[in-house]
Amino acid sequence: MKIKAALLRKPNTPLAIETLDLAEPCEGEVLVKVAAAGVCHSDWHLVTGDTDHPMPCVLGHEGSGRVAAVGKGVNRVAVGDHVILNWAPACGACFYCLEGSPCLCSTYIEPIWGGAMMDGTTRLSQGGKPVYHYSALACFADHAVVPAESCVRLDKDIPFEISALIGCAVTTGVGSVLNTARVPAGASVAVFGAGGVGLSTIMGADLAGAGPIVAVDSVAAKADGARGFGATHGIAAGPDALGALRDLTGGRGADYVFDTTGLPAVQEECLAAARPGGTVVLAGLAPMGSNTNLPGALLTRQEKTVMGTYYGTAVPDRDFPLYADLFSRGRLALDRLVSRTFSLDEINEAFEEMISGRVARGVVVF
Repeated sequence: MKIKAALLRKPNTPLAIETLDLAEPCEGEVLVKVAAAGVCHSDWHLVTGDTDHPMPCVLGHEGSGRVAAVGKGVNRVAVGDHVILNWAPACGACFYCLEGSPCLCSTYIEPIWGGAMMDGTTRLSQGGKPVYHYSALACFADHAVVPAESCVRLDKDIPFEISALIGCAVTTGVGSVLNTARVPAGASVAVFGAGGVGLSTIMGADLAGAGPIVAVDSVAAKADGARGFGATHGIAAGPDALGALRDLTGGRGADYVFDTTGLPAVQEECLAAARPGGTVVLAGLAPMGSNTNLPGALLTRQEKTVMGTYYGTAVPDRDFPLYADLFSRGRLALDRLVSRTFSLDEINEAFEEMISGRVARGVVVF
């Protein structure tokens, strides 16, 4: 079938809206009519070249839609179901899946980062030449063929703009608090970066009963605006930020500090922001090949812990419906994350708005 998609031919060039060929779903695959797709920094890393990926490529990894067709052997979803797309499908049988860490599944990681489906081939093409899928989803398109394991069925009452964000930003941010760090009630929390993942982290900290919750961002208005998501304080990033944070945490620093930017300099600042005995959680995706200086002597002498979190240590079949239910019950204000919606034709403008810091999360709506 012919589809309309946002195609990246090479790094540091604008995305182009083009007509591509999409093959029918093979065994174990699902055709999804995409309804909404969030605009995330992880996609932008391919545009800048910070993430190496086969090209040409259709971006988009934070999406939701309706099942339009299923391939042979698919029984977890049916035509007409509303689904959130999971960019870390899991086989259910490898070491990591059996250990309860499906987002680290070793079976699917190689073909996904190769831009292909699970059999190593693509369903996208143009002029007979392959076009690659980002995160096995490629949902900056009106239709996508994805692994069945990437589809998590959801109640049809949840708006697609909301369910799309659950597919990445919300699960990464909220999950980093509840699943990875397991922040206890009453703990002090600092979150560096007040974008989609950062604001989701703040909502997770609020849900956990943490306090104070301090948002730190290079854009002062974003740090202050984080109060609407559960932050008790907002601090503009800069030379005075650490002193201001310590003033709010008894002079010690925060119990838990989350980096959602992926910037090595910010990650290093997060280590300084954590109190002795505190925990730093790295949630932002750093550029490939980058290095962060986290001095071992400081870690030892101050007993600080540094943790990574990938997809919020999620079990998507469990966590996606949970976060949707919390939204429905008014306990996660996910609708506030959607600052602006865009058409697919406005995808480059959507990225510009994200980079400028003028939006919490932009969403492409089909």
